[in-house]
Amino acid sequence: MTAALKSVPHEAPIWSRLRAEAADAAASEPALGSLLHAVVLSHTNLAGALSFQLARKLGDSEVGPMAWREVCERAYAEDPAIVAAAEADLAAVLERDPAAKQALQPFLFFKGFQALQAYRVGHALWAAGRHTLAFHLQSRVSELFQVDVHPAARIGKGIFLDHGTGIVIGETASVGDDVSMLHAVTLGGTGAQRGDRHPKIGKGVLLGAGAKVLGNIEIGDYAKVASGSVVLKPVPPGCTAAGVPARIVNCPSCEDPARTMDHTLAEVVYDFSI
Repeated sequence: MTAALKSVPHEAPIWSRLRAEAADAAASEPALGSLLHAVVLSHTNLAGALSFQLARKLGDSEVGPMAWREVCERAYAEDPAIVAAAEADLAAVLERDPAAKQALQPFLFFKGFQALQAYRVGHALWAAGRHTLAFHLQSRVSELFQVDVHPAARIGKGIFLDHGTGIVIGETASVGDDVSMLHAVTLGGTGAQRGDRHPKIGKGVLLGAGAKVLGNIEIGDYAKVASGSVVLKPVPPGCTAAGVPARIVNCPSCEDPARTMDHTLAEVVYDFSI
């Protein structure tokens, strides 16, 4: 570990940590030096680095990296809250994923984090009425990361998409702050109806791998949905839903499931109606 990394405390701002970790990695892994300088070390703030990182991932023969970089930079300039949300998302990964040893790892390599940041730009495009480009971005993100989020969906900050593969979030879905969800989660509809048809996920909810939450239903704050469950009815705040179809199996659940990532169920299971 270099002196640069040792000099940055663990609680330092995300951007300071990211730069120090990039400098340390560039010194210890010369093969990645050019990448680390281009993506992180040549920038003065998180917005610049993030726009470059997304652009190099998203660019193809249809919309090149420079065009995507301009789109990202404009979105960040017009709404700095997007960058603040990205910083909260990165902090969430560090807090909740034991595989993330540094901020640099999710920033460069974790597709759940990258797909979420691309969605945030797509949502800004959607809000600005640029629906065609927003749909193009959604399609590109789905191809790259296997994460399919409609640009009109509303997603809070401090979100952790663990692994990311197979996550699908529909047009009228909303996700509160500090939510954690694992791979293959679906926030979908129940048919071909139009209008408000997707789930509303409260703050601090934990959605286990393969969980399917379907229809215009509410999952209350700090609730938990067990892996592989199919939820068709509302879940009260602080409760756990499990099964196919899901039932309330313990209430209250653990205090802050999204932060603790506690997927366990009560040893004595109660079948509450929902």
